[in-house]
Amino acid sequence: MSDRENLEQPRFAAPGDGQPSKGNGGEHSSAEILSQPECWQSCLASLEGDKSLSDFAGRFERASGWLFIGCGSSYYVAQSAAATALSLTGRRAQAIPASELLLYPEATLAAAGGLTPVLISRSGRTSEVIKAAELLKSRGIPTLAVTCAPRERLGNIADATILLSAADEHSMVMTRSFSAMLLALQVSAARAARDSGFVSSLRKMPTLAAPIFKKVPADMRKFVEKNRFSDYVCLGQGPFFGLANEYALKLTEMSLSYAQAFHTLEFRHGPKSIVGPETLLVFLLSDSGHEAEREVLEEMKALGGTTLTVTNRTDARVDAASDLVVQLSLDVPELARLAPTLPTGQLLGLYTGLRKGLDPDSPRNLSRVVTLDKEPSRAS
Repeated sequence: MSDRENLEQPRFAAPGDGQPSKGNGGEHSSAEILSQPECWQSCLASLEGDKSLSDFAGRFERASGWLFIGCGSSYYVAQSAAATALSLTGRRAQAIPASELLLYPEATLAAAGGLTPVLISRSGRTSEVIKAAELLKSRGIPTLAVTCAPRERLGNIADATILLSAADEHSMVMTRSFSAMLLALQVSAARAARDSGFVSSLRKMPTLAAPIFKKVPADMRKFVEKNRFSDYVCLGQGPFFGLANEYALKLTEMSLSYAQAFHTLEFRHGPKSIVGPETLLVFLLSDSGHEAEREVLEEMKALGGTTLTVTNRTDARVDAASDLVVQLSLDVPELARLAPTLPTGQLLGLYTGLRKGLDPDSPRNLSRVVTLDKEPSRAS
């Protein structure tokens, strides 16, 4: 039996519609996506009393700014966390892939001078993140870490760690671990900003977002079953750009589809040449940029594109320019809605993969942990 098969069973059941029947593949991914409200509740509760988490929060709050570091999905967590921290605190916040620090350490550290590094890794074993942590430690730079796996190397290297073991997954592809780590970093940023109202909004999110997980799976499954696309483009601005990158990655990983991400308004500058009915354009509409982003949506629909729009509140113009609208309807600040924006992209990847006869739990060529050294690779 493989190491993956020996892992502990998922902590949460999968509520609501949309779980594929047993034997079709994707069972773990489906369960992990749909369990997110319960997972968030558990992780947010764990942030309240644990002494090690309090230590992390204290160090985070005292920082003059933050350098968020990750690989793959964790890098996109870093992008969204950096956007949140900058907006809430007004302090410097930057996101980089771990490889940039390893290959260009002097330039990277010079540009990030004075920022506290925050290392993000679901497994706590990703080689590039571990090597980045070791490099920083060798230079006497204190680090913070966020992970979902206990007793792994990253937690031993970092000076303080947030551990979200309830968010770990069976699947190779990150879903609930992404949203849980993002929420934890958003809570930390809100505490650093002394913004108790924002913390309160995040604490409400498991309950407020529950209806999304009841309606969106059926809508997304019907949409995927009805349409066939050659390419996918995911568009977002500001804090939603990291989510657009994650949408594209979920489609690539779970369905072996060709997907790209762009800043919404940048898509006009050349990339729009690919627009046609065979390309699905996914728009993540913000509040602050709603009017300008809606104009791009309308332009791409006029060019013949197929469009899927995720927005907190729709309107007649958005409806007219969209083949499908996912409306969140959450009465919380825009930045607090990042995690509930994720399941649409996760489900799009899941159902597209299943439609192609693939197993989104175990995409080809992938492993749960990317290890580059000579030690044997194992799931974690």
